[in-house]
Amino acid sequence: MKIRDFGVEIWMNRYETQCEWNLAETCVESLTVQELLSIAGKTQTILDELLPMKLTYGAIEGSDRLRGLIASQYERQEARNVTITHGAIGANALVHETLVEPGDRVISVLPTYQQHYSIPESYGADVQILKLRAENRFLPDLAELRALATPGTKLIVINNPNNPTGSLMDRAFLEAVVDIARGCGAWLLCDEVYRGIDQEGDGVTASVADLYEKGISTGSMSKAYSLAGLRLGWIVGPVELLHAVSIHRDYNTISVGMLDDYFAAIALENRDKILARNQAITRTNLSILSDWVDAEPSIDWIKPRSGTTALLHCDLPIASEALCIELLDETGVMLTPGSAMDMEGTLRIGYANSEAVLREGLKRMSRFFERRRAAAA
Repeated sequence: MKIRDFGVEIWMNRYETQCEWNLAETCVESLTVQELLSIAGKTQTILDELLPMKLTYGAIEGSDRLRGLIASQYERQEARNVTITHGAIGANALVHETLVEPGDRVISVLPTYQQHYSIPESYGADVQILKLRAENRFLPDLAELRALATPGTKLIVINNPNNPTGSLMDRAFLEAVVDIARGCGAWLLCDEVYRGIDQEGDGVTASVADLYEKGISTGSMSKAYSLAGLRLGWIVGPVELLHAVSIHRDYNTISVGMLDDYFAAIALENRDKILARNQAITRTNLSILSDWVDAEPSIDWIKPRSGTTALLHCDLPIASEALCIELLDETGVMLTPGSAMDMEGTLRIGYANSEAVLREGLKRMSRFFERRRAAAA
């Protein structure tokens, strides 16, 4: 099997440890172990819980405790509808591996996480790309989706909230997508790793798993829960799908780490506190970023409605990767080039690190763009 280089991951691996001001980060400011235990009220008792723990493989598909907590985030799910995976990256890969065969029609939005089109492409699928456009506020064009969703389409893949644009499909929009999927008999996979940090209301939009009998939702502890170091994700979907997934999962997972499972459960038992913290970070920081964009003549955008990232359009006459390397070398600020996401002409910025990092990074970017404009003039 041959597969394309994973553009974003190669970029992050190459430069993330070299930057001083990381505005390429996609997680909400990560929690320390101490912060997590403080939120959970377990600072003084955690060793009493951990020291007797025998470090076996643990529950193969995830502990009942954790699966029940994940199911409780959804409207219509039970623990039996949940399988634990190595991050959402493992969840997504398992879904594609389970469902997609050579020749199958797979529809994926773009931009999105590259897994969702490069993996099925590597299996020999008939991958159809649904381009998200600024004039539609980076929401799928339903007429275009309907035209692509021919009878027998195997899988439609969306990402809500979207990475990198921060666009958000509300329940009514998702139900329209479900109608299209149902009409052609397709499975509908929604990568929901940013669910819980919408910019308005309670921060949590509807999940595809609750809206459609062939809906599959993937999630993780990484983005909205600030615990990427646990490397823990999940698949939520119909029991018969999870049985099929488990056959593939047996070959590459066995189980996640017992400590990862345990700390994820602690976090989800304090879900409201963590999401309140992270909604405060993302809402405050997006306001800061919005003020900066309004004042920056080289940049325009469609303002995100959720997530931790925004897609910026830069009018400087330079390729996105060259610009990002120059920016990093001159200022220590790291962005992600649009070319790494098959979106040349754009830049992805992550705004959910600490407010201090964001403010300093934006200040340095402004000086950089000013020098660039002066040189061009």
